[in-house]
Amino acid sequence: MPALSFLDRAHTVAPPGYSRWLIPPAALAVHLCIGQVYATSVYKDALVHHFDTSLTAIGFVFSIAIVMLGVSAALFGTWVDRVGPRRTMFTAACCWGAGFLVAAAGIGTEQLWLVYLGYGVIGGIGLGLGYISPVSTLIKWFPDRPGLATGMAIMGFGGGAMVAAPLSRELLARFGGASPDGDAVMKLFLTLGVAYFVVMMFGVFTVRVPAPGWTPAGFDPAASTAKPMVTTASVSAANAIRTPQFWLLWVVLLCNVTAGIGILEQAAEMIQDFFRDAADPATSTVTVVVAAGFVGLLSLANMGGRLAWSTASDYIGRKNTYVMYLGVGMVLYLLLATVGASSTPLFVVLCAVIISYYGGGFATAPAYLRDLFGTYQVGAIHGRLLTAWSTAGVLGPVIVNGVLDSRDAVAVGGGKEVLLAADYRPALYIMVGVLAIGFVANLLIRPVAARFHEEESA
Repeated sequence: MPALSFLDRAHTVAPPGYSRWLIPPAALAVHLCIGQVYATSVYKDALVHHFDTSLTAIGFVFSIAIVMLGVSAALFGTWVDRVGPRRTMFTAACCWGAGFLVAAAGIGTEQLWLVYLGYGVIGGIGLGLGYISPVSTLIKWFPDRPGLATGMAIMGFGGGAMVAAPLSRELLARFGGASPDGDAVMKLFLTLGVAYFVVMMFGVFTVRVPAPGWTPAGFDPAASTAKPMVTTASVSAANAIRTPQFWLLWVVLLCNVTAGIGILEQAAEMIQDFFRDAADPATSTVTVVVAAGFVGLLSLANMGGRLAWSTASDYIGRKNTYVMYLGVGMVLYLLLATVGASSTPLFVVLCAVIISYYGGGFATAPAYLRDLFGTYQVGAIHGRLLTAWSTAGVLGPVIVNGVLDSRDAVAVGGGKEVLLAADYRPALYIMVGVLAIGFVANLLIRPVAARFHEEESA
């Protein structure tokens, strides 16, 4: 279509002298919007009561969105590399905005399946396309610092809830008062759908790709690829999924995400439940407002971890960085389960570090892929790897919500039931085992065999 020709890859090639530092804001515009998915806990209870259903049923809205993120990234990864970031980001903006509108219709008509379709399926496709396009683009702009590049691209996704949580809380209060209901969430979705589309279009209009053969001043590819675990060759997406390295890294990402996503999806309720008065369970020392602030703090930790830990991986290596994520993560989960309820500051610190590792794992993964498989089709390979996130998006919430739904909640009057810190411990212990599996998988990763390399780079 001539009217949409500005979306063509040919129209996004940067002119000579273009500064690569203008690209991160375009990536952030998209990732800060789609990162809203991490703020679902803010309105989760309102949807539970509106649809008169369980935590697990509402949790599936989040899980479907994450599943579709991975599925769409895997299916369209090669298309993303072919058509370029602008067309991909435009498609993502349309799907993400439309997903909110369809979900709002589902809330208004009390049809939960429409919420699944809108926010979960349509919005999830927007998540997948919006997630991988800025990442693959920034890797091409920063071949000298792939960890920093992926951190810059992905930190916005982790920080999305830092914006969305307080914004959603404020809008819900305006739409529904002190106790927002389903109608307030419907109005929230309508507002967010339009606002996020507008912000994402900023990224669409400003993104650029480097000209063929471009390299940053002073960059020596030979020096970069002399490091252990960094290949000088190229591996296609079709060949990458035939290697044991891809599937070992898939398990690593699956385990890291499963462990972190359960906390994020339940964050607001979890901190209140951990600090309930044993004599009066209806009372928590953590208020609803403070809980929303905690969600925002975790978002900050998520965002900071994505930039800090992925940047650190440029110096200490991707494999060593994942040893830290998974090994130290096991210790932190054990501490959270055993002594986390003894002190609110301790609980917050443990969760913040855990989530920083969770975010760092996402940001380091594309650089790990680049090291193992080269830049040839790194966007498409990354898309396929994100199916691990899709699986974890179901597995993490199902583990946590399943454990919580199986516990005997404490009735506190008015038909309301609450959980206590002890109810979370079985899920936390399960996550320790999950991280242990990922730890072993990471230790087994070795350089990719030459038989998988493309002939022209052999």
